[in-house]
Amino acid sequence: MALDITRIRSILGEQSALLDHQCKTIPAEALHLPRPRYIDEVFTHTDRPVPVLRSLQQTLSTGRLANTGYLSILPVDQGIEHSAGASFAPHRLMFDPDKIVELAVEGGCNAVASTFGVLGSVARKWAHRIPFMVKINHNELLSYPNTADQTLYGTVRQCFDMGAAAIGATVYWGSPESRRQLYEVAEAFAEAHRLGMYTVLWCYVRNPAFKTERGDHNLSADLTGQANHLGVTIQADIIKQKLPEGNGGYTDPALKGFGKTHKKVYSELTSDHVIDQTRYQVANCYMGRIGLINSGGASGENDLRDAVATAVINKRAGGMGLISGRKAFQRPMKEGVELLNAIQDVYLCKDVTVA
Repeated sequence: MALDITRIRSILGEQSALLDHQCKTIPAEALHLPRPRYIDEVFTHTDRPVPVLRSLQQTLSTGRLANTGYLSILPVDQGIEHSAGASFAPHRLMFDPDKIVELAVEGGCNAVASTFGVLGSVARKWAHRIPFMVKINHNELLSYPNTADQTLYGTVRQCFDMGAAAIGATVYWGSPESRRQLYEVAEAFAEAHRLGMYTVLWCYVRNPAFKTERGDHNLSADLTGQANHLGVTIQADIIKQKLPEGNGGYTDPALKGFGKTHKKVYSELTSDHVIDQTRYQVANCYMGRIGLINSGGASGENDLRDAVATAVINKRAGGMGLISGRKAFQRPMKEGVELLNAIQDVYLCKDVTVA
């Protein structure tokens, strides 16, 4: 049975005030919000080829959120960077790619995102049943000493040949390697569009210098917002971003002389509230013309509450959905399905409104 607003409040507990927040920064009326006819009313104005529109519409027409304009995606690419042991030991059946895609299908997701190897190994069984999103680059932590860089693991043509609807890639904005990653990913996105696939950018800020006494600005609203703006500039069709944790990366004295900003970013366009900060992330995605999906984060002590809270924040900010992996696949299949369904219920609940 789908969650109603009463049950959502109960799950949120002390965080239920998220449902009552009124955004006084960027008004909802200024945004291009997710809607059943999002492709017709928003995305057809772009220069994307018709096959790209078809692929994106296929994804928006799949799963429990079909034809709402919202997305629920299962990402399972953590086995490369985080290690397969760290990712799959909690639920060892997930070493098998078949179980990964099965979870996405049984969980009512719009799409499944994973690696060349995972999706390629079961493509003939599943690619016609659920849209594939192939993650084409990764960091890996087997090299010693560990470094933070993204490397291409295959070609865009391979994604097309296995029947993928989309490709995904990461750029570590702010890192010394970001200019090379920018070039590689921009070329890959252009090729994907030529072949009829849409593009998703894992749009992360990553530089150890951004961790100062004032906090971790790799997660600040102003820097992640600018990362989003760079991501849509290279024609990402969907932006994946972490929820903001704080603000003021551009104004931190420890980063004096870094970048440029404006005082109204802090006085009018954002506040101390996470929904307002997430709305600033949406605004940097061309006011929602490009959809923002937030990541679900690592598994913890109260995954259901945290997942539902993240979905509420994203939806009320004007985002397009959630991409949540470890909270779902690191538990038995039935529990993983229930968690994914709880996330989806937030987007299905008409009483959870845009703030």
